Amino acid sequence: MAIRHLYIARHGDADPFGELTDTGRQQATLLGERLARLPIDAVWHSPLPRAAASAHELARHLPPHTAVAEAAELIDHVPHVPTPAETPPSWIPFFDGYDTDEAETGHKIAESLIARFATIPDAAAPDRDTHEVLITHAYPIAWLVRHALDAPPARWLGLDSANTGLTMIEYRPGLPPGIVMFNDLSHLPADLRWTGFRSARP
Repeated sequence: MAIRHLYIARHGDADPFGELTDTGRQQATLLGERLARLPIDAVWHSPLPRAAASAHELARHLPPHTAVAEAAELIDHVPHVPTPAETPPSWIPFFDGYDTDEAETGHKIAESLIARFATIPDAAAPDRDTHEVLITHAYPIAWLVRHALDAPPARWLGLDSANTGLTMIEYRPGLPPGIVMFNDLSHLPADLRWTGFRSARP
């Protein structure tokens, strides 16, 4: 029974212009070294420069024949705009003024993301596992995890991913998706990790 293994990571640290920083390159390098022991078939990345640069940086540590390609479905997007009743107070300013066209566009991208990547292996190769790396952004990762858990759409809110935090989801025929890990940072030293903790106040 073939398994589709997705290794999903947010891009490395980026500057205000969306370009990868030196820290981001270090993070991507360390993620690549971690993934080098796996039989990776392909690396897919968002069209945005910070994701593309992260993908190519980590791919330097994979076998030379490993395919690296852009996937439009991995673009940074808001996958679902919750109703006011579903929206946590801290998110209300974010969604204030978010128009219907933007919401519909994000929803369509989210559907295409699931249709392309959150599926079981190709039936034409029933005995061959596949191993793919997706370099994307925090919101698409949250949507993939929410989908794997079959959680309500608004539950993508609050599923934060650190720069190059590794999430792994497995898709097996006849079974629900399996989340092996979420936002794992064990490949990064402490000074390159983002924990999400607020600064301590006296």
